[in-house]
Amino acid sequence: MLLPFWWQDVMISIPRIVCGYLLTANFGAAKFGMPWSPVVNNLGLFEVAFWFPKDVAAYGGLFAIAPAFFAWMGAFSEAVGGLFLLLGFQTRIASFLLLMTMLVAVFMQQINNGLWNCLPAMGFLWVSLYTLIMGSGRIGIDYLISKKHIK
Repeated sequence: MLLPFWWQDVMISIPRIVCGYLLTANFGAAKFGMPWSPVVNNLGLFEVAFWFPKDVAAYGGLFAIAPAFFAWMGAFSEAVGGLFLLLGFQTRIASFLLLMTMLVAVFMQQINNGLWNCLPAMGFLWVSLYTLIMGSGRIGIDYLISKKHIK
């Protein structure tokens, strides 16, 4: 969705870029092997941290049946989805994956630890929600691809 003025696209891209960076460089890279993952975590490319499936299994229900799958999907959506959000590439797909991951983080992981601990996941959830609706705007790869295909 393009806004009437370019500066509006710049303003709405700031939270998308900041959240994408934080997700891919910090939250996702700590539990999912990316080239910029901390060396001390000893993760291979696209490898999930050994402790994360155990945490996911503790949520119970469907998560206990396939904890490795859900851990991989959650870590992937944070690391790779965060990178896509940062770049504005496949923004709506990445936003949907992040929205689902953050809903799980809020209501399955952090809700019992108090509202204060829910705030980071809630912030990512809200940014994911608005980027799901708005897309990347002019400041993203999606815009460049769509502009090329329109001509």
